[in-house]
Amino acid sequence: MKILIVEDEKALQQSMMQYLNTAGFQCESADNFRRALRLLDEADYDAIVLDIMLPDGDGLSLLKILKEDKKQEGVIVVSARGDVDDRILGLKLGADDYLSKPFHMAELAARLHAIIRRKQFQGMNELKAGEICVNLERREVYVNDQPVNLTRKEYDLLLFFLANKNRVISRQALAEHLCQDHQEWFDDFDLVYAHVKNLKKKLADRGCTDCIKSVYGIGYRFIC
Repeated sequence: MKILIVEDEKALQQSMMQYLNTAGFQCESADNFRRALRLLDEADYDAIVLDIMLPDGDGLSLLKILKEDKKQEGVIVVSARGDVDDRILGLKLGADDYLSKPFHMAELAARLHAIIRRKQFQGMNELKAGEICVNLERREVYVNDQPVNLTRKEYDLLLFFLANKNRVISRQALAEHLCQDHQEWFDDFDLVYAHVKNLKKKLADRGCTDCIKSVYGIGYRFIC
């Protein structure tokens, strides 16, 4: 999985490169707008980590160029700004996700995996994992051909687990995924526990094998 990191803070750029390389990604980097544009002209990437503030340009302008050129890379916008308007604009321009600095590297890796897998889901009508079948077009979930009535949060949580299948996902990553529009809830692990518990119960009630495993002190792993 090939990743482009567009970040002008050298220490942060190196930290991301080091962590993501050890997590199985192949990383290239750019510390300014012009170099990023050149690299994107020369190669295709599975995903881009894009800082908003660059020394010679605006990351959101680069995102706009990407979408105008119909580039298919997934994009995570990162910024030290806490401005909700920046987040909304980035998502409107076509970003797949948004992270506010500072963030955990494990969270970044999990979101990259999720974005890449979601891109892989495109064109697919169904996802299957063990006894679970998800109809993406109708947003319906079945276990052993029996419908499972999930809330929107539970459905999003299930897709996040499927996108990161067999990987350990931290409680922090799950909290930020579930509460993307409410930063004040990013550390609410009770909310994560409640949603995971409800999802597991609804799947089990339809006879699903326990596929969501707790990882002590860290989070959860989806195994099937």
